[in-house]
Amino acid sequence: MAMSDAITPGPEAPPGFVRAIGRWDLTAAVINGVIGSGIFGLPAVLAALTGVLSPLAALAAGGGILLIVLCFAEVGSRFREHGGVYLYARAAYGPLVGFEVGWLLIWTRLLSAAANLNLFVLYLGELWPELAIGAPRAIVMTALVATIAITNVIGVRSATWSIDAFTIAKLVPLALLIVLGLPQVDSDVIATQAVADPDWTQAVLIMMFAFGGFESALLPAGEMRDPKRDIGFALLVGLAVIATVYLLVQLVVIGTVAHAGETKAPIAQALGVLLGPPGVVLASIAAMVSVYGWTTGATLAQPRVIHAMAERGELPAPLARVHPRFRTPHWAIVVFAALALVLALAGSFAANATFSAIVRLVYYALTCGALIVLRRRAGEAPGFHLPAGTFIALLAMGFCAWLLSTRSFEQLWILLALTAAGLPFYLLSRRRGTRVA
Repeated sequence: MAMSDAITPGPEAPPGFVRAIGRWDLTAAVINGVIGSGIFGLPAVLAALTGVLSPLAALAAGGGILLIVLCFAEVGSRFREHGGVYLYARAAYGPLVGFEVGWLLIWTRLLSAAANLNLFVLYLGELWPELAIGAPRAIVMTALVATIAITNVIGVRSATWSIDAFTIAKLVPLALLIVLGLPQVDSDVIATQAVADPDWTQAVLIMMFAFGGFESALLPAGEMRDPKRDIGFALLVGLAVIATVYLLVQLVVIGTVAHAGETKAPIAQALGVLLGPPGVVLASIAAMVSVYGWTTGATLAQPRVIHAMAERGELPAPLARVHPRFRTPHWAIVVFAALALVLALAGSFAANATFSAIVRLVYYALTCGALIVLRRRAGEAPGFHLPAGTFIALLAMGFCAWLLSTRSFEQLWILLALTAAGLPFYLLSRRRGTRVA
């Protein structure tokens, strides 16, 4: 009998689901959802944009994301059901806005998962080049997706343990880099990072890509033991760990790798300086572990949005089914994994980072606004109450609006087109008279 079979649902658990995600599991999921493959290439991009002052760019973005995370901590602590930002937008603004937020979130995470699958194969190709092309590439991706999907289908407990393990595994090499690298930071190497015309706006936006993803950890709230108590704690502790890692990794890279902005694999280069050739191998393995862990987390979280939308008739009914034995939304998991595999096999998604950031900024701003809206309504008190919440929410919304104003008209048109593509599903559910309230 599977371990998950022996667990009984906790109080207020949705029918068929198990409340198995504890406080530290949720904290690990927040960290895992943010620290993905980006950390293995981002320090070079940041160094190219702001040079010697690149650690300050990480701090500036961290300050902006803190405003947003504080709003999420209060809004998220009001809910015990699956859905995350979809549920928050639905409660605050109504079914149509909620549907569009959920729709955009699904496609953003699908493209991100597909891009990460390609990155896994690219990193694997550094060690075994023949596996990165042709049929072997397809076989590796298929096996990877199948393993991740099975892990998530057989139970939330097994998926949670997997995420915990991969979160630790991805942090260990980064911690090693920090511990070994900080004493080796060289002022002469730092001097090589000078940039004539720093681009702070682009640097902060790039870091928003890096800090994004924490919201995915909140999607399976219906399987958290005590979401009202744990969400605020997990978000703030997770952000503190993430910001510290980003800051110190950036400092080590610009202090050990000359002209860091010109390298494509800054972590590998830095570990190569510190450990020689074994450091390059370690960095490649760490990157694959990070990508695998991120994709496992995405396959745990995102199908819960699909399930929540299907329950309300906004997506096909089979996606709302819960496995009778494992008590997981198995069809939603399988469909999410299959679509991610198809997109991954079709090619890379280099432009996905920018598009993901644009979409995130939209639902980040909406969630911060939801804090103001929900405070004005009678209902159950949040588990986390943010002092000066309205003021902080307005600051966070202004921060998102500023970053969105830097985007091109073409990028905004892509967002509008994807939004319109979801409308037929919503209108069909309304025509059928399906419950969407």
